[in-house]
Amino acid sequence: MGFSITGTTALVTGANRGIGEAVVDALVAAGAAKVYAAARNAADLAPLTARHGTRVVPLQLDVTNAAQISAAVAAASDVQLLVNNAGVAAYAGGAFTDPRWLSAGREEMEVNYFGTFAVTQAFAPILAQNGGGAIANLASVASLANFPLIAAYSASKAATHSLTQAARVMLKAHGTQVSGVYPGPIDTRMAESVPFDKTSPADAAKAIVAGIAAGDEEIFPDAMSQGMGAAYLADPKGLERQIASLAA
Repeated sequence: MGFSITGTTALVTGANRGIGEAVVDALVAAGAAKVYAAARNAADLAPLTARHGTRVVPLQLDVTNAAQISAAVAAASDVQLLVNNAGVAAYAGGAFTDPRWLSAGREEMEVNYFGTFAVTQAFAPILAQNGGGAIANLASVASLANFPLIAAYSASKAATHSLTQAARVMLKAHGTQVSGVYPGPIDTRMAESVPFDKTSPADAAKAIVAGIAAGDEEIFPDAMSQGMGAAYLADPKGLERQIASLAA
């Protein structure tokens, strides 16, 4: 379908740092008229408003808080593009029997999957009444094959990937374009302990915005994700074996 960024109004969750902050910058650079930058603590959005002035509107939004989601819908009824970026990685590196995987996994599912689902449900009617628009869900290459180092996080992002597929089908009648974004390691605080070369948030964000504009259903915004994305589309089992060899 494709989605023209110029002159539109967007909302980005988890916009206080990392990929989310960079996506706000990239949307402004691409000509968005207004970007609602959402975060649990609106004060953390001050650097964005300092850079972009009134084109960026700070919005308090914890994606696990139903009341705050409802308030965000009321405050941002002009949204045409929703970027579900808010996410958490709560634990890494334990043995399979480590009980911390379960507590971390519940937190990761609440934010990465249920939070994305709740915000998308709330804003889908807004997008429809504003002409359909577009949604981009930040998943991960770990959505496509589980990385044992981040086993529970991988599972939560696989759930996000599955949700993205459902939304693409179920919101088509609204005229809404739905993209999944599958980054590899990006140089953010969340990926500090990941032992791979990392892409800058700014470069990843430019690729994400370009993919939304192009109407790409799968967006692979960095070199690692492009390689793994091609491997997944060609041979999913082969990618699983590739990841297993890295883990070994």
